Amino acid sequence: MPKILIIEDEEAVRENILDLLEAEDFETIAAANGRIGVNLAISEVPDLILCDMMMPEIDGYGVLTALRQDPSTATIPFIFLTAKSAKSDFRQGMDMGADDYITKPFTRAELLSAIMNRLEKHATLKRYLSPQTVINNLSPKMQLLEISLHRAIKQHKFQEFEIYYQPIVDIASGKIVAAESLLRWQSPELGMIYPTEFVPLAESTGLIVPIGKWVLKRVCQQIKSWRDIGITSLIVAVNLSVIEFNQPDFIHNIVNLIAVNELEAHYLEVELTESMIMQDVNSAIATMSKLQSLGVKIAIDDFGTGYSSLIYLKNLPINTLKIDRYFIHNVAHDPQKSAITKALIQMAHNLNLDVVAEGVETEAELAFLRQHNCNSMQGFLFSRPLPAAEFENFLLTNKCLYV
Repeated sequence: MPKILIIEDEEAVRENILDLLEAEDFETIAAANGRIGVNLAISEVPDLILCDMMMPEIDGYGVLTALRQDPSTATIPFIFLTAKSAKSDFRQGMDMGADDYITKPFTRAELLSAIMNRLEKHATLKRYLSPQTVINNLSPKMQLLEISLHRAIKQHKFQEFEIYYQPIVDIASGKIVAAESLLRWQSPELGMIYPTEFVPLAESTGLIVPIGKWVLKRVCQQIKSWRDIGITSLIVAVNLSVIEFNQPDFIHNIVNLIAVNELEAHYLEVELTESMIMQDVNSAIATMSKLQSLGVKIAIDDFGTGYSSLIYLKNLPINTLKIDRYFIHNVAHDPQKSAITKALIQMAHNLNLDVVAEGVETEAELAFLRQHNCNSMQGFLFSRPLPAAEFENFLLTNKCLYV
């Protein structure tokens, strides 16, 4: 996989990005300031650089200037990470030779989309400049990925897609109370493709809209199918992209799916991210209020990673906070993560919200969550995401967290 250099002086942000990229199997290197970043870029020659704009010693502009002047790093794709919102700041960076910028707060999908787009374009350029770069596997795969995705959607071959379900377990009882639906794509050309690879591409091309509608339709049909065989109290969550959430017919589509499948709306939950909501808070609250009036549940996914203002949290019509896996990993032994997670659980309970811990992998993490009254958990400690038939077997056999 490509090598990515992260230059970021804020440790928590840097570690979060490193965890995210390593989970996607990227090779990563990191620098805590611009001076170290320039030296690492020259010595390591990464495939892409993510660089904070505002840093002590050498800021992002200085890093970019130094790298563009060195022949070995002059053409490396360079993406600014910035909390600044003035267009003049972006324009200055682009004029100096930056390839892209991402404004904080950003979502996991936004970051991966920007990275994939820049890596693909850079690999294409390198291929024109040097035939030897054909051995680079990324660009051919990305090109085939885009072609295959367009073909599947335009020809309505949704049978290539499959929805997996990861159980969400009540920590007190150990019983399955909900599931998160997760999309997989079995491409005839490329084999099994995970959403982190194709969803950013689908979002950047607009193909996420028909894909999202298909997912919602299939999930609602699955809820009805399970209800018909006696599984009547399971909540199923669906992840939404910001593009889907802002579609004019989004609410109408939800209303129709609930009616057609004769569902009790409170067994359908939509998952939004902090960053999605913060893009246009008032509009988001209006849409969320309509969903809640229908009875649909709403969860904020990856909570704690979006840097959103807590001022808005009490005004949001939500039911659940899902604490991001970054804070759960090693939470029992990391004092900072422990303090943050305890505070998030307490805050959520004070707001009468349920709390789900994501990415629980160890007994120590589970024990910590139980001790601090977290409502539910999901993660490999209990189960990986499962095809519908396997998950259904879990339900019918009453599989439990505690043996």
